[in-house]
Amino acid sequence: MQTTKIHQQLAKIFATVGLSSLVLVGCSKTEQTPSETTVQASAPASETASSTASTTTTDTVATGIDPNKPEIVFGTSVGDFGDMVKNSVKPQLEKQGYKVKLVEFSDYVRPNQALASGDIDINIFQHKPYLDDFKKTHNLDLVEVFQVPTAPLGIYAGKATSLDQVKDGSSLSAPNDPSNFARALVMLNELGWIKLKDGINPLTASKNDIAENTKNIKIVELEAAQLPRSRSDVDFAVVNGNYATSSGMKLTEALFQEPSFAYVNWSAVRTADKDAKWVKDVTNAYNSAAFKKYAHETFPGYKYPAIWNENANTATATASTTASVTK
Repeated sequence: MQTTKIHQQLAKIFATVGLSSLVLVGCSKTEQTPSETTVQASAPASETASSTASTTTTDTVATGIDPNKPEIVFGTSVGDFGDMVKNSVKPQLEKQGYKVKLVEFSDYVRPNQALASGDIDINIFQHKPYLDDFKKTHNLDLVEVFQVPTAPLGIYAGKATSLDQVKDGSSLSAPNDPSNFARALVMLNELGWIKLKDGINPLTASKNDIAENTKNIKIVELEAAQLPRSRSDVDFAVVNGNYATSSGMKLTEALFQEPSFAYVNWSAVRTADKDAKWVKDVTNAYNSAAFKKYAHETFPGYKYPAIWNENANTATATASTTASVTK
């Protein structure tokens, strides 16, 4: 499939500046009570991509902890990001001497609120457009630090089992949060199912930016967590990668995946903590050889952090979220 103008515009944004990348997941508007898992140890980068030390791939276990932070409280969405903490990052930090606690959230609203209030120290669940919008809307002093392996957004079969079964009036469910809905529209534009207006910003595309609905697609907007279950009611479903995997769907089953590597997820911390030793230690754990090995073996089909230099067209993984697209 040839790259469309919108995809070219998107890539142009992503190449504008250095590692100020965008990140995956959208948001659910429901606030639910998180589940919590506590794990105790035996002893206690971009303009926002953290410092040089934090972006270095490590092959050996660091020693010593931040004396001001013997315990680190992670917040993640349920599923792959929580598994990454439990199965790889936690053991590394425990070996270094930290205590580790994990709080898993079932929505995309509370993790940033919990981070800002100090209930958790770092969260991993969101892409940069969502973080930027959320912290602006809620006036939160948060900053992204490093990227993590991310399951891409994809179009999955519903009542229809292949893309060529699309017909006039086909229905498609999509995430209802603005950043992920924009991603869904870009995917539909790539497929030729809709045509987006020239000169629009693909990062903020909305229904108002649809110039032509060539297939008369009926778009059903739902909270991200409901998308896997919606497949029995619609012809196609655009499903966030983390919800696809947590519901037992395989990424390889996607009928189409977004071509961009821009929405690789980021961690976030309070801005006051971004240069702390513990943040650098966590960053090193996520960029370590041990974590890379774990990610490659456990999450096939994922898109990896740009700093790993393993993605095709890595340049599209960098972007300025304030840049606008011009015709």
